[in-house]
Amino acid sequence: MRRLTMVAAAVLLACGSVHAQTNQELANALQQAMRTIQDLQARVKALEEQKAAQPAAAAATPAAGPVVVAPGVAAEEGAKDAGQARVEVYGQAMLDAIFDFKRMDPTWAATLRPSQIPVFCPGSPGCGNDGAFTFSVRQSSLGVRGFIPTSLGMLKTDLAFDLFGSDGGTNIHWLRAWAELGRFGVGQTDSNFMDMGVFPNTIDYWGPPGMVFVRNPQLRFTALDQNNMKVVVSLEAPNSIIDTGKITDIDPSLGSGITSRNRLPDLVGSFRYGGDWGHVKAAALLRQVGFHNINSADGEPSNNLTGYGLNLSGTVKVTKQGQVNWQLVGGKAIASYMNDGGIDLAPDASLRAETVRTLAYLLYYNHAWNDKWTSAFGYSQHKQDNTAGQSASAFKRGSYASANVLYTFAKNVTTGVEYIWGKHETKDGSSANDSRLQWSTRVSF
Repeated sequence: MRRLTMVAAAVLLACGSVHAQTNQELANALQQAMRTIQDLQARVKALEEQKAAQPAAAAATPAAGPVVVAPGVAAEEGAKDAGQARVEVYGQAMLDAIFDFKRMDPTWAATLRPSQIPVFCPGSPGCGNDGAFTFSVRQSSLGVRGFIPTSLGMLKTDLAFDLFGSDGGTNIHWLRAWAELGRFGVGQTDSNFMDMGVFPNTIDYWGPPGMVFVRNPQLRFTALDQNNMKVVVSLEAPNSIIDTGKITDIDPSLGSGITSRNRLPDLVGSFRYGGDWGHVKAAALLRQVGFHNINSADGEPSNNLTGYGLNLSGTVKVTKQGQVNWQLVGGKAIASYMNDGGIDLAPDASLRAETVRTLAYLLYYNHAWNDKWTSAFGYSQHKQDNTAGQSASAFKRGSYASANVLYTFAKNVTTGVEYIWGKHETKDGSSANDSRLQWSTRVSF
């Protein structure tokens, strides 16, 4: 208002300075000045009303994205990239409809594991009439990633689970509980010995038996990560699978008392090189596997043996739409790192502990017909050299093949059908196979 008064005074002074004005002219000038003041007042009022309305309009306008309140993700004071603090939620809802033409162990009906195909019937889980139908949502999963800027760099966390409980029920199965800061990582995540990049585009949950696949608690150090090269060293949780074999036939109490005993963590080192053409990875494993007798006061008999393995894997883009995934792995006492089947320790002919040799591979081709249709087909096998002290029913070989056609009919929504075949062979040459059709729909977020 002070500004309006000054304007009015200036107008009056200007009018009074004109000597030739008459009283009528002075009245006309005063009326013009008053109209100017009223016009200015109206404009000021309109601006004030517009300014008062802005906060309400902003509140009524939805934010660009959902707001997640996570106080623990707040950036450390003075941290670089403080504006990058965030929480990300991801996962999928998935339904599998499966028809088995033969038989599977009911505990594993929602996936095809060759080692779980019953060979000796009657008496094994899954024996009975051929043909069974399964509905499953066990592949559904949920995960949360955190990104916390700190003075030492970005702290990354990942907590995730699916519903594929090992008891055959639909219950929580933890996949990752992982934290990473700079070059160091701690928690549970994919083993450094495996290469997740070669897992083919299948809808069967378990996938090829000849693939290294285990999520392990571990301490990890990334020694190099630049120029498409990555070198990683890890200490991982030990776990040995023991077959007491013929010992149980001779002394059942001794057979039931022999359990694994691991004194040292497994040591894993890997090198990965990649580019637009694909990638290659080499990983080496050194471990100590052991056992003791929990039914004796001194733990005897007991022993510790050395296990080792080498895993070579990679992907190659052979065409613009096609990619080959491959893996070749071999070693002794590495069955606990394999996707399906096998033993780490078993008795020899003298019933002394012996590490069991493994040789496994996979070869798959993934093809994108267009932006909607994709296919994947291939073959995989895990083979073991059985020891003389193993029983006739011991796992010898698991074979697996599959082919599918998948269709993405909307963003994040994929459906398709897959044919899967598996074969389980034992030490004495006995075998059984199963085949199935699986239709799945996956909605990811």
